[in-house]
Amino acid sequence: MAKKNVVGSWAFLIGVVLAVVLGLVGKPNPAMIFILVLLGLIIGLLNIADKEVSPFLMASTVLIIASAFGQGAMDGVPVLGAVLKALLTLFVPATVIVAIKHVFSLAKN
Repeated sequence: MAKKNVVGSWAFLIGVVLAVVLGLVGKPNPAMIFILVLLGLIIGLLNIADKEVSPFLMASTVLIIASAFGQGAMDGVPVLGAVLKALLTLFVPATVIVAIKHVFSLAKN
């Protein structure tokens, strides 16, 4: 179990840093987008414990909504819009995985 937390923690840290860097340097290529999605899946699968599900879903949902709407508002600042898009690419898969896991745990009970 400790190994999962280490892998998930590293995936989260690397994913956020990579998303910010990719947003700052310009348009990411498909390979980088794939890496962000893969890191998001790893974060959702390994990094969120049962007691963290509700706070994670709330925070990530707010982040996704703010990033999605913020992209349009940041048209005048393209770098910020690109960072928000990269964060969306990372957090949408993580949020979907955690939500699906939570629905299954609710159905199991």
